[in-house]
Order: sequence, then C-alpha cells, then structure tokens
Amino acid sequence: MTVSLKKGQDISLTKAAPGIQRVLLGLGWDVGRADNSDFDLDASAFVLGADEKVLSESHFVFYNNTQDPSGAVTHSGDNLTGAGDGDNEIIRVDLAVLPPEAIKVVFVVTLYQAESRQQHFGRLRNTFIRAINLDNSKEIARYDLGSEGHGATAMMLGELYRAGPEWKFRAVGQGSSGGLPAIARQFGVEI
Repeated sequence: MTVSLKKGQDISLTKAAPGIQRVLLGLGWDVGRADNSDFDLDASAFVLGADEKVLSESHFVFYNNTQDPSGAVTHSGDNLTGAGDGDNEIIRVDLAVLPPEAIKVVFVVTLYQAESRQQHFGRLRNTFIRAINLDNSKEIARYDLGSEGHGATAMMLGELYRAGPEWKFRAVGQGSSGGLPAIARQFGVEI
C-alpha cells in the first residue's frame, strides 16, 4: 500500500519494506492545460555528507553525469518534453552501495531556461515524486506537489536520508527562484 505524504512528512523505508536495498525515485509532471509552451524539466540528485554538502562534485547526478562515483545513484537520462503519463525521469539508488559517509540524497527538479521562457512550477500540474522498492516493484510512498510552486524555477521534491540504521524518505516541496545554480551552490556545487 502506498503512503501519500504531505510536505514535511517522512516514512521509514526500512520499516515499510524490510530488507530494502534498491529504491527507484520516479519524478513526473504535466504542463498546464492552457499552456502551449515547451517545458524542459531536469531531475537531479545530490549525494550529501554530514555537512549537507556533496561528497565531491561528482556526487551531483544529472543528465550530463548519470552516475555518482560509487555507482549507487544513477540517472535515467533527460526527458526533454515531459510527454506521456507516469515517471518523466527516474533516479535509482542502491542503498547497500552508497558510501557510509553519504547520509542523504536530495532530489531536485528544475526548469531549463525558466527565466528566458518566463516559466515556473505554478504553470505545471501533477508534479510528483514517488519511492518504489526495486526489489519487488511496489510503490512505497508518493508526494504530490499540488498547487505549490508559483514563481519557483527549481523544486526540492524529496530526500532519502539515514536515521541511525534506518533509511527514510521525506517529502520536501521547497521551491527556489534561483533555478539549478542556486540549489547547487547550497549543496557545494558551482555551475
């Protein structure tokens, strides 16, 4: 059974799916019905240490760096249009392979050329992130952004994090108007 999370809520993946090793994070969105503009959204992941910074620049995983050095976090590639139902971009995380100093993986979606195209998340609908147990293909948790995001050009949708021996998933839903560069700087990456 899928748990629907609200902003700020979390779930223990370890308790919900005992023995879980691999997690698929599916990210999706649709363009608003009245909007004929081309939207190009990009998903990315930041593998963080205890200082809330990336372990190295190579721990910023996105369409142009599809795997972190450990091979634990992999990106499916860039979906340029977001067309179709379901997940538009996918990031897989192998919890057993993540290095012990990795305490969190943050999942972000950004609008490509948002400022020049005058786009923001308020013009999208059905934006979501979901966590699926790759060992049995069952959806564990889902966070639907809803109507939030007006003015935001980047959105932290969720995060996996260690809590002692457990792995948890949190619905974040935090928007930023600075696009990917602002969020990347926050985690120690210069773009």
